[in-house]
Amino acid sequence: MPALALLLLFLSASMHAIWNFLLKSAEEKYTAMGWQTILSGIIAVGVMLFHSGPPPREMWLFAVVSMLLEAVYFILLCIAYSDHDFSLVYPIARGAAPALLVAWTAIFLREELTTGGYIGLAMITLGMMVIGATALLQSKGEKIRLKGVLTALTVALVISLYTFIDGKAVKSGPALPYGLSMFVMVPFVTTPYIAYHYGWDSFTRVWKQNRMYLLIGGALGLIAYMLALFAYTFAPLSYSGAIREVSAVIGAFLGWQFLKEQMGGVRVAGSAIVFAGVMVIALFG
Repeated sequence: MPALALLLLFLSASMHAIWNFLLKSAEEKYTAMGWQTILSGIIAVGVMLFHSGPPPREMWLFAVVSMLLEAVYFILLCIAYSDHDFSLVYPIARGAAPALLVAWTAIFLREELTTGGYIGLAMITLGMMVIGATALLQSKGEKIRLKGVLTALTVALVISLYTFIDGKAVKSGPALPYGLSMFVMVPFVTTPYIAYHYGWDSFTRVWKQNRMYLLIGGALGLIAYMLALFAYTFAPLSYSGAIREVSAVIGAFLGWQFLKEQMGGVRVAGSAIVFAGVMVIALFG
């Protein structure tokens, strides 16, 4: 695994975790996420107009399909949150997605992983599941709903597909205009969905309460994903997609340190497994 790719992915994961951390300050979190997509899109328009221009014509289909999948991901998380299954869906989805991504890269990109690479990927997936298990342990024996598990697996499938499509696209074309074009398009799907379910006035309320955090989050979200796309251009996609999951570990640490959320021995163990998996990939992948 190239050292530069590891650096880019760690920076991407850190920025992703920070903007999610900022998001926790908003009472209406999904409207705040909607603002993040809008502000990221506005920044992307500016960069495209004055610097990069649009992506080549052959990349547009990739961008449109990826944008639609990311919008589906966003909507599925909204459904999971409103159904009180979020604590179950998110960790399973983020843990299972790298395993599915390995299948797509092996079949369609012919990526051949080393034994150490497979071990590292398995450790990252296991660590994510262990971190997610803390939410289940805190549920105090409540019944796990089949709908939540199926939603989680669907989210994992969507994550693996849009990651694969993005990786495939930037390995054959310029990453900057491709990524910017996606950020420009996503708000046109997510904003009407949020307005329909939460009302247009929710955008006004959230903006007044969290203006500075939203602006920072919009910039961080865009930069974080662009860094990941640049890493995809020259690093194995299967490894890269898994290493991005470090953002969940960083997010758990920030919540424990600054929001006094329970980290607990289980989360510490899960975080250690994830980082160990990354190191195995870095050394033997």
